[in-house]
Amino acid sequence: MQQRYPPVSIFGAPTDVGAGTRGASMGPEALRVAGLGEALRGRGVDVVDAGDVPGPKNPWLGPVDGYRHLDQVVAWNQAVFDTAALILGEGRMPVMLGGDHCLAIGSIAAVAAHCRREGRGLRVLWLDAHTDFNTSTITPSGNVHGMPVACLCGIGPEGLTRIGGHVPAIVPGQVRQLGIRSVDQDEKRLVKEHRLDIYDMRYIDEVGMKRAMEQALHGLDGDTHLHVSFDVDILDPTIAPGTGTPIPGGVNYREAQLIMEMIADSGRLGSLDIVEVNPALDSRNTTAELAVDLVESLFGKSTLMRD
Repeated sequence: MQQRYPPVSIFGAPTDVGAGTRGASMGPEALRVAGLGEALRGRGVDVVDAGDVPGPKNPWLGPVDGYRHLDQVVAWNQAVFDTAALILGEGRMPVMLGGDHCLAIGSIAAVAAHCRREGRGLRVLWLDAHTDFNTSTITPSGNVHGMPVACLCGIGPEGLTRIGGHVPAIVPGQVRQLGIRSVDQDEKRLVKEHRLDIYDMRYIDEVGMKRAMEQALHGLDGDTHLHVSFDVDILDPTIAPGTGTPIPGGVNYREAQLIMEMIADSGRLGSLDIVEVNPALDSRNTTAELAVDLVESLFGKSTLMRD
């Protein structure tokens, strides 16, 4: 039986204000050029492109008190929060096109607020090479795209932790992180202290992607909203070169397809981020096209009709 999906509203957040490398601001348009909307419509999904949210320019300055561009990051995340909250209120599925991964603070805070209002559980599946659990005191760079999970869990500046009005927006037990292979030294201590559920590449190599995904999706039920935050740097740089923080040893194409198909099989997908596509570092839009291919699988494309 084919999975039915709620109507989808795509919106872009064209900024690299939280990143250390310029170019992710062009990610939303690269994903549109790669045919994201058309691909989902081809799967029978009702898709509206709501355009791009507005936000301040990237001032490209150094860190202040451990954060780069904090005011601008707050403004972008508030705009993302407002847009995602509006889409959810209309009964549609928000699909955010980033931009860098700091923007997940706004999108996930909106989903968390929606779930609290609706009395539903929330599971966040964080697909990434990095845990993104840095703070101002341990960050080596000050780049906020390395901090969104910590901020969502209430660890960070008030301007970011209070987006959505509920601190913390989520708790670590709601998060499953998959594909991790780059964690800063002090960050390792912090994720251990907060007991984040992390399926790193060593674990995936040991047990296989199928088992790791079964564990990451375990416990989902009809009252659980699944938010997928898809950073393209989860993918191996040999297949996805267009991203600002490429880390060798990532997920290969077949593993990535399995991830997406198993999420689709769960029938619980409720919202999605696609972030860190950087066309300035890409080759002929390869990374955006691969991301679109994988998102099609997230929305039910598979080799065979499966029960």
